[in-house]
Amino acid sequence: MGVEKMELEADTLTGKKKPPPKSKYERVFQPCLAELIGTMFFVFVGCVSVIENAPEAGRLQPALVHGLAVAVLVAVMDNISGSHFNPPFTIAIYLCGGLELMMVGPYLVSQLIGGVLGAGMAKVMTPADHYTNATGAAFAILTSDSQLSGALFGEVAMTCLITMVVLMVAVNRKTQTPLAPFLVGCTVIINVLAGGDISGTCLNPARAFGPAVIANYWEYHWVYWVGPFGGGILAAILLR
Repeated sequence: MGVEKMELEADTLTGKKKPPPKSKYERVFQPCLAELIGTMFFVFVGCVSVIENAPEAGRLQPALVHGLAVAVLVAVMDNISGSHFNPPFTIAIYLCGGLELMMVGPYLVSQLIGGVLGAGMAKVMTPADHYTNATGAAFAILTSDSQLSGALFGEVAMTCLITMVVLMVAVNRKTQTPLAPFLVGCTVIINVLAGGDISGTCLNPARAFGPAVIANYWEYHWVYWVGPFGGGILAAILLR
């Protein structure tokens, strides 16, 4: 009772009203919905950029589309869910104290569902022959075991880099910055331009899972789970 009185007096003196407690919808359902919608649109535009990629554009078109999409979605969804849209980000943010354990599972499920919905939207939008030629943007770049070690290392290293950026600009109090959407988007662009021809630069199991389900293409699919999760956990360890 005494604490409440002190808080009330402090609010009166400062002229500020204490915000009401968040409802269960705002604490649980709204963030999960934001993760689903954000991941859905990220995977949608990402897949379309690959399926409809002009040969003369090379890696530039997918790099810009993925990076700019991340920047926009992070900016508009950040205050709702934290704008993860990527399972390794969620795990790393939890390990660094930026997310409650009870929200980890719902976030991961929402992201995977969003990935499948986004890939389905890309299939509806694009011509059938373009979709087939690009294998639904399901990372068909790996065709032999000789590419495997480089691709796996690339997914670990590049996911570690972008997860470090996310943790530093959005979670770590000493380095948080309002430039977070811009910095994360730029890191995506840098990674795609650097490693697109090696592994396809997935860095996100939800981005890989959605197209794999819709196109039913599973060759070397495990790389896009092991690599990103390994990179995300490594980034959390480095930050801690």
